[in-house]
Amino acid sequence: MPVDIVQSASLAGAWGAMGTLAASDGSTTHPHLTALARGNASLRDLADAVHHVARLHGRHPGLIDFARRHAVRPLEQGWIEAAADAFVAERTRLVRLAAAAGPLPRTPGHAESEAAAAAQRHAMDMLAQSDRTGCATGAAIALAIDWVPIRAMLDLAAAHFGVASARPELPIPAETVTVVDVLARESALERAMLFGAQQVFAQHRALWDLLEARAGARQRG
Repeated sequence: MPVDIVQSASLAGAWGAMGTLAASDGSTTHPHLTALARGNASLRDLADAVHHVARLHGRHPGLIDFARRHAVRPLEQGWIEAAADAFVAERTRLVRLAAAAGPLPRTPGHAESEAAAAAQRHAMDMLAQSDRTGCATGAAIALAIDWVPIRAMLDLAAAHFGVASARPELPIPAETVTVVDVLARESALERAMLFGAQQVFAQHRALWDLLEARAGARQRG
């Protein structure tokens, strides 16, 4: 996904409720992620972020892999299949980047952070395996949307930690907009899709809150 699909002027009108939700609840506006992606954070903070994103999205099967089992409409299935295939490379690079970043930075309150991270992983898995039609797809779409600002941070980390750059391969904005537009024509499906997306955005923002708190604890410690 080569451009920021939330802020793309040519596509913004097509997103409807999903675009509004992404703009208000997505990761792109979180101050800690913004600081990380712009290089306004320490290398320890950057390494910490890489490790935690890897814990959340570096496993297989992951959110999109689970969600593909719940897609029922051909257009929905096609998008998720493409996203799952593309995320294989993203996951491989993420694991490689976590290794290059070195050990997880020592941080006061580590046990509490571990518990919070485990709860986030569990919540993501439950969303992606929801039997409510549209929920898992909404969760997968939210991950694709949020991956744009997350990928910007990971690209900066890769430059610092000596990992080769790579072009993202997630479905292009126009394809994702089409899926959202078609599915949103059924009100019950749209509600479920928005619920799944909202919950993923909430988990991501909780992650940046956690990482921000961990960075503060290291500074104080």
